[in-house]
Amino acid sequence: MGWAVLTVILNDLLIADTPVIIQGATGHTARRHITVMKQHGTRIVAGVSPGRSTGPNDEVNIYPTCADAVDATGAVTAIQFVPANRVTDAAYEALASGVKLLVTVTEGVPVHDCASILRKATDLGTIWVGPSTPGIVVPGIIKLGFMPEIALAPGSVGVMSKSGTLAYEVCYRLVREGLGQSSWIGVGGDPVKGTRFAELLDYFATDLNTESVVVVGEIGGTEEEELAAALNNRAFDKPCHCLIAGATAPSGKTLGHAGALIHGFHGSFPAKATALERAGAVVHRNIESLIEAMTT
Repeated sequence: MGWAVLTVILNDLLIADTPVIIQGATGHTARRHITVMKQHGTRIVAGVSPGRSTGPNDEVNIYPTCADAVDATGAVTAIQFVPANRVTDAAYEALASGVKLLVTVTEGVPVHDCASILRKATDLGTIWVGPSTPGIVVPGIIKLGFMPEIALAPGSVGVMSKSGTLAYEVCYRLVREGLGQSSWIGVGGDPVKGTRFAELLDYFATDLNTESVVVVGEIGGTEEEELAAALNNRAFDKPCHCLIAGATAPSGKTLGHAGALIHGFHGSFPAKATALERAGAVVHRNIESLIEAMTT
């Protein structure tokens, strides 16, 4: 999907009126987060659970299929709270129903399944964010996932992150210093995913509420190096601060994220830091350095 198309869709959908459906809505985790997302302002219009219909404890109307939910509500966004072995079938169902934004919070989705979903989403012109993402949030407007409220506040910092927990800490500390987020998009740490850092650059570049960008990355993979190439090739004139986790990780150790794989020099901290600094970004080894640079 072209960057311009992705930017248009995100601008159209990351608003308070966007109708959202939840796949796996009758599960315990989904029930809890439906409540929190609605409290944040998200317009959740329906849930989906195969073979189920609305029960007395459901906060939203439950439909057996995404097609039924979309037909009844006009939803254009879906969030998946389903087990890893059901993500592909659920994603195909959501994509076939016509949603334009699909968010997958599930961890442990097989790489082959991710590649299949990405190909289908691309063919249909749908943005897929995830898997293994905490979601997307425009604080005070819409939350599609489970970013913690204590780390959220409306502001001018655009955030894109691989690691959920590391980004929670970064955003919490920035909020304590009076710096909230314009938007926060978690892309997830898997090697194959729906949306990558570089693809989000135009969205933050053109967003009038974003004055600076924070990238929470990590060693492994080439995503930060792809972002550096995009910074070199695109018109991006906002300060960009990049925290790269794992700078001191010992060689040969397996890290937690599936995408944290180093192949020779590529994917290493020096490779990412060098590329990003040459592209004009400020690279940080730890949170303290990032917070100090953003607040002084």
